[in-house]
Amino acid sequence: MSGGVDSSVAAALLAEQGHDVIGVSMQLYPSTRDGNNAAARSGQATAADEDPVQRWGTCCTIDDLYDARRVAATLGIPHYIVNFESQFGEHVVSNFVREYVSGRTPIPCSHCNSDLKFAELLDRAKAYDAERLATGHYARIEQDDAGGSHLHRGADHSKDQTYFLFSLTQAQLSRASFPVGHLDKDTVREHAHRLKLRVASKPDSQEICFVPDGDYAAFVERQAPGAARAGTMVNNDGRVLGTHGGVHRFTIGQRKGLGLSSNEPLYVLEIKPDTAQVVVGPREALGRTTLTASGVNWVSGVAEPDWRTVSAQIRHRHAAAPARVRATDEGHAEVEFGAPQTAVTPGQAVVFYEGDEVLGGGWID
Repeated sequence: MSGGVDSSVAAALLAEQGHDVIGVSMQLYPSTRDGNNAAARSGQATAADEDPVQRWGTCCTIDDLYDARRVAATLGIPHYIVNFESQFGEHVVSNFVREYVSGRTPIPCSHCNSDLKFAELLDRAKAYDAERLATGHYARIEQDDAGGSHLHRGADHSKDQTYFLFSLTQAQLSRASFPVGHLDKDTVREHAHRLKLRVASKPDSQEICFVPDGDYAAFVERQAPGAARAGTMVNNDGRVLGTHGGVHRFTIGQRKGLGLSSNEPLYVLEIKPDTAQVVVGPREALGRTTLTASGVNWVSGVAEPDWRTVSAQIRHRHAAAPARVRATDEGHAEVEFGAPQTAVTPGQAVVFYEGDEVLGGGWID
C-alpha cells in the first residue's frame, strides 16, 4: 500500500471479496517530516493522524505511509511498514546515479517494481503466510489451461503500467494480483468515494519519488560529485559548438537546456561518457530502426531465438510500434522496427507486446 488511491482501492476490493488482507507499505528513505515519525514507523497511531489538513506527499513519503495506515484502519485490516531503505538505495538510487553518470537514462520505477515489490516484498509476504502479493498496478494477469501466467495491459490503456513490469517471471506472476487492472481510473476513484477512503481525491504522483523537486542533475551531483565533469558539445562532423557541465545533464532527444545558438533546432543525438562529448544535430537524425537490449526477460520463461513480429515500446509514453525481435544469446535481444523511431535511448526499457500481452522486455543498450 503506497498510500495512493490505486493500491488503497485494490486492498478494499479484495477485502470486500472476503479475502484475508494484510496491508504492507515500504519505507524507502529516511523521513524528514517533523512530529510523529517514530509513531509512524512503530505503527502507533497518534492524535496527529486525525489532523484534518490534507498533506499529500509525492510517493512513499512519510505522509503516504500515514495515508496507507488510515486506509487500512478504515478497512479494518492490519497494516505493517517494512524498512527497505538499504535495498532501495542499492537497487534503485545507486543504479539511477550510475546510469546517468554513464550517459544513460534510467527508469527507477522499473527497478523498484522488479527488485523490491516483486522480489524483496514478495519474499516478505511469505513471512505473513500470504498466498499472493496484490498491488494497485493497471495490468492484468490471465491464466492458460496449462497453468501458465500471461501479463496483459490494463483495461485503461491511458493508465497502463505493464511497461514497468516486463521483468516479472512466471513464479512471480503466479503469486501476483492486480485488482484494479480491469478498471479505468474514474471507476477506481468512484470505488474510493463509495468506501469513504480519505485518498479518494488524492492526485497521482508524477515525479521521481526521491527527486521531488525534479532537479535530477543536482541529485546526481550530490550523490556522485565527480559527475560534474566538463566536456564539449559537437555536431555530427565533430565540430565543437559549445561546452557543458557533465553528461548526466543530457538524454537522447533532448532539445531544451542545451545552451547553444543555432539557426535550426538541435537535439541530443548521442552521449559519449568516455570522452565527455555530447553530439547534437537536427531532429531527423534521431531516427533509428534497430536496437540491442540486455537484461532481457521473456515472461513465458522461454527465449524467442527466431524473429517474431511484435509491437515494441521504447518509452512509457511511446506508442508501441510494429517491429520484430529475436533473442541473440542469454539475456540479450535485437529489435528491428518497420519505420525509424525517434530517440531510442540507452538505459530505457524496450518492451515487446503481442496485442495486449507482454512477451518480455529488456534494457536498451
